[in-house]
Amino acid sequence: GEPTRMQVYQGHKGRIELKITASGRSAHAASHYLGDNAVYKMMSIITQVRELDRRFRFGMGYHEIQGYPSIAVTNVEARTASLNAVPDQFTIYLDRRITSNEPREEVIQQIKGLIPDYLQDEIHVEELFYDEPSYTGFVFPVSKYYPAWVLEAGHPLIEAGQRTIEELWGEKRELGTWDFSTNGTYWAGKAGIPSIGFGPGDEKSAHMRDEHVPLAEVVDATEFYALLPSLLRKQINK
Repeated sequence: GEPTRMQVYQGHKGRIELKITASGRSAHAASHYLGDNAVYKMMSIITQVRELDRRFRFGMGYHEIQGYPSIAVTNVEARTASLNAVPDQFTIYLDRRITSNEPREEVIQQIKGLIPDYLQDEIHVEELFYDEPSYTGFVFPVSKYYPAWVLEAGHPLIEAGQRTIEELWGEKRELGTWDFSTNGTYWAGKAGIPSIGFGPGDEKSAHMRDEHVPLAEVVDATEFYALLPSLLRKQINK
Protein backbone atom coordinates (compact mmCIF):
# COMPACT_ATOMS: atom_id res chain seq x y z
CA GLY A 1 0.00 0.00 0.00
CA GLU A 2 2.99 2.38 -0.16
CA PRO A 3 2.62 5.09 -2.85
CA THR A 4 3.15 3.77 -6.40
CA ARG A 5 1.42 6.46 -8.51
CA MET A 6 -1.40 3.94 -8.96
CA GLN A 7 0.86 1.49 -10.81
CA VAL A 8 1.79 -2.07 -9.90
CA TYR A 9 5.29 -2.15 -8.39
CA GLN A 10 7.23 -5.41 -8.50
CA GLY A 11 9.96 -4.78 -5.94
CA HIS A 12 12.66 -2.44 -4.72
CA LYS A 13 16.25 -2.14 -3.58
CA GLY A 14 17.30 -3.37 -0.17
CA ARG A 15 19.47 -1.58 2.34
CA ILE A 16 22.09 -2.11 5.00
CA GLU A 17 22.86 0.29 7.84
CA LEU A 18 26.47 0.64 8.95
CA LYS A 19 28.59 2.83 11.16
CA ILE A 20 32.25 3.75 10.92
CA THR A 21 34.07 4.80 14.09
CA ALA A 22 37.43 6.53 14.25
CA SER A 23 39.42 6.52 17.50
CA GLY A 24 41.85 9.25 18.55
CA ARG A 25 43.33 10.79 21.66
CA SER A 26 41.90 13.67 23.66
CA ALA A 27 43.84 16.83 24.48
CA HIS A 28 43.10 20.41 25.41
CA ALA A 29 42.21 22.41 22.31
CA ALA A 30 44.91 24.95 23.19
CA SER A 31 47.44 22.12 22.96
CA HIS A 32 45.62 20.12 20.29
CA TYR A 33 48.90 18.93 18.76
CA LEU A 34 49.31 16.69 21.81
CA GLY A 35 46.13 14.83 20.90
CA ASP A 36 44.91 12.87 17.91
CA ASN A 37 41.76 14.38 16.44
CA ALA A 38 39.33 11.60 15.46
CA VAL A 39 37.32 13.99 13.29
CA TYR A 40 40.24 14.65 10.97
CA LYS A 41 40.78 10.92 10.45
CA MET A 42 37.26 10.57 9.13
CA MET A 43 37.43 13.43 6.61
CA SER A 44 38.91 11.35 3.78
CA ILE A 45 36.43 8.52 4.49
CA ILE A 46 33.47 10.89 4.10
CA THR A 47 34.89 12.15 0.82
CA GLN A 48 35.28 8.57 -0.42
CA VAL A 49 31.69 7.75 0.54
CA ARG A 50 30.49 10.66 -1.60
CA GLU A 51 32.73 9.53 -4.47
CA LEU A 52 31.43 5.95 -4.18
CA ASP A 53 27.87 7.22 -4.56
CA ARG A 54 28.93 9.16 -7.65
CA ARG A 55 30.37 5.97 -9.18
CA PHE A 56 27.06 4.19 -8.58
CA ARG A 57 25.39 6.81 -10.78
CA PHE A 58 27.71 5.79 -13.59
CA GLY A 59 26.49 2.20 -13.52
CA MET A 60 28.38 0.43 -10.73
CA GLY A 61 26.01 -2.20 -9.24
CA TYR A 62 23.18 -1.15 -11.58
CA HIS A 63 20.17 -3.49 -11.81
CA GLU A 64 17.93 -3.32 -14.88
CA ILE A 65 14.76 -3.27 -12.78
CA GLN A 66 15.80 -1.94 -9.36
CA GLY A 67 18.02 0.79 -10.74
CA TYR A 68 21.10 2.32 -9.14
CA PRO A 69 22.46 1.56 -5.67
CA SER A 70 23.35 4.47 -3.42
CA ILE A 71 25.15 5.43 -0.24
CA ALA A 72 24.84 8.44 2.05
CA VAL A 73 26.17 9.67 5.38
CA THR A 74 23.03 10.16 7.47
CA ASN A 75 24.29 11.00 10.95
CA VAL A 76 27.48 11.82 12.85
CA GLU A 77 28.54 11.72 16.51
CA ALA A 78 31.63 13.20 18.17
CA ARG A 79 32.82 12.20 21.62
CA THR A 80 34.70 14.97 23.32
CA ALA A 81 35.39 16.06 26.89
CA SER A 82 34.19 19.60 26.13
CA LEU A 83 34.01 22.22 23.41
CA ASN A 84 37.61 23.03 24.32
CA ALA A 85 38.93 19.52 23.83
CA VAL A 86 40.05 17.40 20.88
CA PRO A 87 37.48 14.64 20.14
CA ASP A 88 38.85 11.17 20.88
CA GLN A 89 36.09 9.42 18.90
CA PHE A 90 34.09 10.26 15.81
CA THR A 91 31.34 8.12 14.24
CA ILE A 92 29.47 8.38 10.97
CA TYR A 93 26.33 6.40 10.07
CA LEU A 94 25.71 5.15 6.54
CA ASP A 95 22.55 4.26 4.65
CA ARG A 96 23.56 1.94 1.80
CA ARG A 97 20.84 1.04 -0.71
CA ILE A 98 21.64 -2.24 -2.46
CA THR A 99 20.46 -4.04 -5.58
CA SER A 100 20.10 -7.76 -6.20
CA ASN A 101 23.44 -7.59 -8.04
CA GLU A 102 25.29 -6.87 -4.79
CA PRO A 103 25.98 -9.70 -2.31
CA ARG A 104 25.82 -8.66 1.33
CA GLU A 105 29.42 -9.52 2.20
CA GLU A 106 30.75 -7.70 -0.85
CA VAL A 107 28.87 -4.57 0.21
CA ILE A 108 30.41 -4.66 3.69
CA GLN A 109 33.90 -5.35 2.32
CA GLN A 110 33.46 -2.47 -0.10
CA ILE A 111 32.97 -0.08 2.82
CA LYS A 112 35.89 -1.56 4.75
CA GLY A 113 37.99 -1.03 1.64
CA LEU A 114 37.60 2.74 2.02
CA ILE A 115 39.86 2.68 5.10
CA PRO A 116 43.60 3.09 4.35
CA ASP A 117 45.89 0.29 5.54
CA TYR A 118 47.67 2.51 8.04
CA LEU A 119 44.33 3.32 9.77
CA GLN A 120 42.95 -0.23 9.97
CA ASP A 121 43.53 -0.36 13.73
CA GLU A 122 42.02 3.08 14.33
CA ILE A 123 38.90 3.09 12.14
CA HIS A 124 36.33 0.28 12.34
CA VAL A 125 33.23 -0.60 10.32
CA GLU A 126 30.25 -2.17 12.10
CA GLU A 127 26.93 -3.52 10.87
CA LEU A 128 24.05 -2.07 12.88
CA PHE A 129 21.48 -4.14 14.74
CA TYR A 130 18.00 -3.19 15.90
CA ASP A 131 17.90 -4.08 19.60
CA GLU A 132 15.50 -1.58 21.16
CA PRO A 133 13.54 -3.22 24.02
CA SER A 134 9.78 -3.55 23.71
CA TYR A 135 7.42 -2.14 26.33
CA THR A 136 7.84 -5.39 28.29
CA GLY A 137 11.62 -5.12 28.16
CA PHE A 138 11.96 -7.98 25.68
CA VAL A 139 14.89 -7.55 23.27
CA PHE A 140 15.10 -9.32 19.91
CA PRO A 141 18.28 -8.26 18.07
CA VAL A 142 17.79 -8.04 14.32
CA SER A 143 20.44 -7.15 11.75
CA LYS A 144 19.72 -3.92 9.89
CA TYR A 145 20.24 -5.72 6.61
CA TYR A 146 17.18 -5.78 4.38
CA PRO A 147 17.43 -7.72 1.07
CA ALA A 148 16.43 -6.36 -2.31
CA TRP A 149 13.62 -8.19 -4.10
CA VAL A 150 11.84 -8.33 -7.44
CA LEU A 151 8.81 -10.40 -8.45
CA GLU A 152 9.10 -11.61 -12.03
CA ALA A 153 6.76 -9.96 -14.54
CA GLY A 154 4.92 -13.18 -15.42
CA HIS A 155 3.99 -14.08 -11.83
CA PRO A 156 0.23 -14.60 -11.25
CA LEU A 157 0.19 -11.79 -8.66
CA ILE A 158 1.70 -9.35 -11.15
CA GLU A 159 -0.68 -10.49 -13.87
CA ALA A 160 -3.67 -10.14 -11.54
CA GLY A 161 -2.57 -6.63 -10.54
CA GLN A 162 -2.26 -5.53 -14.13
CA ARG A 163 -5.59 -7.12 -15.03
CA THR A 164 -7.24 -5.30 -12.13
CA ILE A 165 -6.08 -1.95 -13.52
CA GLU A 166 -7.45 -2.85 -16.95
CA GLU A 167 -10.80 -3.96 -15.53
CA LEU A 168 -11.24 -0.81 -13.44
CA TRP A 169 -9.84 1.91 -15.67
CA GLY A 170 -9.62 0.38 -19.13
CA GLU A 171 -5.93 1.03 -19.61
CA LYS A 172 -2.52 -0.56 -19.29
CA ARG A 173 0.14 0.90 -17.01
CA GLU A 174 3.85 0.15 -16.85
CA LEU A 175 5.29 -1.88 -14.01
CA GLY A 176 7.55 -0.03 -11.59
CA THR A 177 9.76 -0.35 -8.53
CA TRP A 178 10.19 1.82 -5.47
CA ASP A 179 13.37 3.80 -5.01
CA PHE A 180 13.06 3.34 -1.23
CA SER A 181 12.43 0.24 0.89
CA THR A 182 9.12 -0.98 2.31
CA ASN A 183 8.07 -3.64 4.81
CA GLY A 184 8.37 -5.99 1.85
CA THR A 185 12.06 -6.26 2.74
CA TYR A 186 10.96 -8.89 5.25
CA TRP A 187 8.06 -10.78 3.74
CA ALA A 188 9.34 -10.64 0.14
CA GLY A 189 13.08 -10.21 0.69
CA LYS A 190 13.66 -12.51 3.67
CA ALA A 191 10.56 -14.74 3.89
CA GLY A 192 10.15 -15.12 0.11
CA ILE A 193 6.41 -14.39 0.15
CA PRO A 194 5.28 -13.14 -3.30
CA SER A 195 4.42 -9.44 -3.05
CA ILE A 196 3.48 -6.46 -5.18
CA GLY A 197 2.95 -2.82 -4.40
CA PHE A 198 0.00 -0.61 -5.26
CA GLY A 199 -1.00 2.61 -3.56
CA PRO A 200 -2.12 6.21 -4.00
CA GLY A 201 0.35 9.07 -4.11
CA ASP A 202 3.87 9.55 -5.43
CA GLU A 203 6.84 8.06 -3.59
CA LYS A 204 8.89 11.17 -4.37
CA SER A 205 6.86 13.15 -1.83
CA ALA A 206 6.68 10.38 0.80
CA HIS A 207 8.06 11.41 4.20
CA MET A 208 8.69 14.94 2.92
CA ARG A 209 7.41 18.13 4.50
CA ASP A 210 4.88 18.58 1.69
CA GLU A 211 3.80 14.93 1.55
CA HIS A 212 0.32 14.62 0.06
CA VAL A 213 -2.02 12.01 -1.46
CA PRO A 214 -4.88 12.90 -3.86
CA LEU A 215 -8.17 11.90 -2.27
CA ALA A 216 -9.48 10.59 -5.60
CA GLU A 217 -6.57 8.14 -5.73
CA VAL A 218 -7.36 6.95 -2.19
CA VAL A 219 -10.88 6.05 -3.32
CA ASP A 220 -9.64 4.43 -6.53
CA ALA A 221 -7.07 2.39 -4.61
CA THR A 222 -9.79 0.86 -2.42
CA GLU A 223 -11.48 -0.39 -5.61
CA PHE A 224 -8.20 -2.01 -6.65
CA TYR A 225 -7.76 -3.72 -3.29
CA ALA A 226 -11.35 -5.01 -3.37
CA LEU A 227 -11.15 -6.46 -6.89
CA LEU A 228 -7.59 -7.87 -6.85
CA PRO A 229 -8.27 -11.06 -4.79
CA SER A 230 -10.95 -12.38 -7.13
CA LEU A 231 -8.83 -11.75 -10.23
CA LEU A 232 -5.83 -13.35 -8.53
CA ARG A 233 -7.92 -16.45 -7.83
CA LYS A 234 -8.89 -16.62 -11.50
CA GLN A 235 -5.26 -16.15 -12.53
CA ILE A 236 -4.08 -18.98 -10.28
CA ASN A 237 -6.85 -21.33 -11.47
CA LYS A 238 -6.06 -20.85 -15.17
